[in-house]
Amino acid sequence: MAVLGETRSWSPKPWDFRRYNCDFHHKSEVILVQVNPGEAFTIQRDDGQFQCITGPAQVPMMSPNGSVPQIYVPPGYVQQIIEENGVRRVLVLPQTEFHPGGHSPLHHPPPPPPHATHTHTHFCFTKSEDRMLCHFYVLCVFRVQAMCNCLQGVPSEPVSFTTLSCEPDGPSPPRKTSGTKSSLVLQWKAPCDNGSKIQNYILQWDEGKGTGAFEQCYYGPQKQYRLTKLSTASRYYFRLAAKNDMGVSEFSDVVHIMTSCSVPAPPLSPELIQSGVTWLCVRWHRPAGSPKEDEISYVLEMEEEGSGYGFQASYDGDELSHTVRNLHRSTTYRFRVIAYNAEGKSNPSGVSEFTTAPDRPGCPCRLTMKGKPHPTMFIFFFFSLSLHLLAPPLVDGGSAVSSYSVEMFAPQVDEGWEVYQGSELDCTVGSLLPGRTYGFRLRAANKAGYGPFSERSEVTTGPGAPEVCRPPHVTCKSPTCAVISWEAPPCNGAAVSEYRLEWGAAEGSMQMCYTGAALSHEMKGLLPATNYFCRVQAVNVAGVGPFSDAVLCQTPCSVPAPVMEEARPLLYSSSTCLGLRWEAPCDHGSEIMSYLIDLGERQPILTGPVTKYIIQNLHPDTTYRIRIQALNSLGAGPFSHTFKLKTKPLPPLPPRLECTASSHQTLRLKWGDGPAKAQPTDSLQYHLQMEDKNGRFISLYKGPCHTHKVQRLNESTSYAFRIQAFNEAGEGPFSTVYTFTTPRSPPAPLKAPRVERVDESCEVSWETLPPMKGDPVIYCLQSMQGNSEFKQIYKGSATSYQLPNLSSSTEYRFRVCAIRQCQDAPEIIGPYSSTVIMLPPRVDTPGVSGTTGSKAAEAQKPKRSLTDEQFSFLIIALLAVTSILIAVAIQYFVIE
Repeated sequence: MAVLGETRSWSPKPWDFRRYNCDFHHKSEVILVQVNPGEAFTIQRDDGQFQCITGPAQVPMMSPNGSVPQIYVPPGYVQQIIEENGVRRVLVLPQTEFHPGGHSPLHHPPPPPPHATHTHTHFCFTKSEDRMLCHFYVLCVFRVQAMCNCLQGVPSEPVSFTTLSCEPDGPSPPRKTSGTKSSLVLQWKAPCDNGSKIQNYILQWDEGKGTGAFEQCYYGPQKQYRLTKLSTASRYYFRLAAKNDMGVSEFSDVVHIMTSCSVPAPPLSPELIQSGVTWLCVRWHRPAGSPKEDEISYVLEMEEEGSGYGFQASYDGDELSHTVRNLHRSTTYRFRVIAYNAEGKSNPSGVSEFTTAPDRPGCPCRLTMKGKPHPTMFIFFFFSLSLHLLAPPLVDGGSAVSSYSVEMFAPQVDEGWEVYQGSELDCTVGSLLPGRTYGFRLRAANKAGYGPFSERSEVTTGPGAPEVCRPPHVTCKSPTCAVISWEAPPCNGAAVSEYRLEWGAAEGSMQMCYTGAALSHEMKGLLPATNYFCRVQAVNVAGVGPFSDAVLCQTPCSVPAPVMEEARPLLYSSSTCLGLRWEAPCDHGSEIMSYLIDLGERQPILTGPVTKYIIQNLHPDTTYRIRIQALNSLGAGPFSHTFKLKTKPLPPLPPRLECTASSHQTLRLKWGDGPAKAQPTDSLQYHLQMEDKNGRFISLYKGPCHTHKVQRLNESTSYAFRIQAFNEAGEGPFSTVYTFTTPRSPPAPLKAPRVERVDESCEVSWETLPPMKGDPVIYCLQSMQGNSEFKQIYKGSATSYQLPNLSSSTEYRFRVCAIRQCQDAPEIIGPYSSTVIMLPPRVDTPGVSGTTGSKAAEAQKPKRSLTDEQFSFLIIALLAVTSILIAVAIQYFVIE
């Protein structure tokens, strides 16, 4: 068996070696056991039982820090973590009973385990092959003992083995021990060397560029290094590695360190946050341009005005505000701030002056009454005239007195209320009760607030007018009579001489109805179920007392009042009914239960508590005399005035509808007897409707006329119409549905035909028209010779015709029209085109030159006459010119 060490570059492979190990308890290592496929080894657990592990398997041991490495568990095995004496171990256990090598399991006690010193590890190898324990620089002592069945051999001599060294562990990041604005002193600690002494350290930095690229700035055995010529207030990134004979360790974590900043700039002048009587809260701002990483502290200096001591430090720290206490009231203090860091102090800031708040004034003198007491008011001055204390309090609190406040206490009341506030030294207090004792006290105020109250002064008023009477009591004897009574009020030192009673239907418009010394009064002639208001006041020699509260009383209920307003017919009243509506009369305190409608000769109609009613089954166009009576629980009220209403006549019957003219796009309808145009005010009007494609009737015309032209129709189409007559009596019934059909449309007019003469014949041609809704179109050509009548010379579907045997001395005229050949109707002839004239050819005169012959040839060409459209346009132009001339003549001769 051999035990070998490991180096940093060593990487085990399953086919190169086999490793076995059990629970090594070492303070800095992790032992791995690896079993190759087809192999097995047995370990003895602490409870004395043997555990057989077969490959492939890896069993990592626990490190002392408590972390559990990843474990590879082969199929058929499970892992188990046990903890004993503070150390956890990982065991690989088979899920079922295992029989190594096809043999039965051991049924006899296992042999005693071999021993190893210094490592507390137990091994029991079942194969005589070399094993390899992989570890870093660990001293292990082993001895071997042979074992066969139940027999054990003698252990061999102990042999010690030491694992190989490797590169150091990764060091901790360097730290800053000191520095200035252009230098840094870094220091670090040595990491674990793993068996080989550390020779040098590698310190790298990013040169302040912040790009992540590191350059070496130090290489050597020292554990600190000083960097110089650095930028002020700049951030630098560093990392560290250790090197020994076995190699270079991993770099430490990157750490950033900043250089110190320069001396701060002078801060701005301090600002006042809040001031008190003995304190001032001052704040300041960080110097402009100083980086956030710069650790700046501040010194707040204060100088008291007129003290002569100069500026003294009152605060030193890194806060941006401070409250200076134990100051004098109404005193001005001067402040300035100095900022400093590790490089030094800045210049002082600008000086700011702040003043503490004044204190409240002291207690003033007692109040004294000025002049003769008045029954309802007093005039006070704040200081005794005999002592000449017409001045502010002796202690003003550092600020002049700006105002005074007077509080008054009512008789037998401990809580007072303010009756005056101002800067005057006297005041008038009104709205007092006569013959009462009032208390008064005073306090002064300045900028700091109010001071303490003065001593309380007592003053009594003189006699006055009577007090307010209690509300009177009203008793209704009947719906039209009431008795009012009242009680005598306190007289305030003078007997009541008379009472004044006011009465009215509205609280704001009561009138005097009684004056005298009696304590009651009877009111007559009142309205039933009506609200009345009354109030009373007392009078003595000192004056007139205030009115009592107004009392509301209501007279008893009675029968309803008559319906006053004339009833009006409802808008929907017809020829056999009358719709009435009226205003509900006063119910006199009892709700109206019904109304009685009297129609004269007809039986009266009793309705419910409504103000609308429709009288039915009446005769058309008949006048009725109507009156209405209201009833409540107390009886029937009087009838209203008689008024006349007339029923409407019956609605008119629909007229007969007929078609007077039609074309392929229009239908002219006529109904009834009367002019075609009627006045809009005619009572009888008509409503014409036409049925649409969906079978619904839509409105075409609504008015008094008797004719209507329906346009934009389709040819050879049937349309259904109905009509209704209506007047003020209502809408009559609709007529029966009338159906009218539009005729087919004729062909469009053709343009003038083209005529071309060839010797004694001519060829006439015209334009072509397309078929009209499936009906073919043929043409009819007519000609007129001389002054005779037009005769048909061709009829057919061709668009040209050749006329032979023409007379050389006769004038010919031609025209053409289109004919629509209907399948189930006679032919429809369209309008003729304009006429084309063909003149006879001229005979050449002998002796005429060639040039004359060409002109004669041109003269022989037929002259075209004006078409109908051109002739119509010419007439319209002449009429327009004539109208303009007439208008100009009227303007010139008549108006001017």
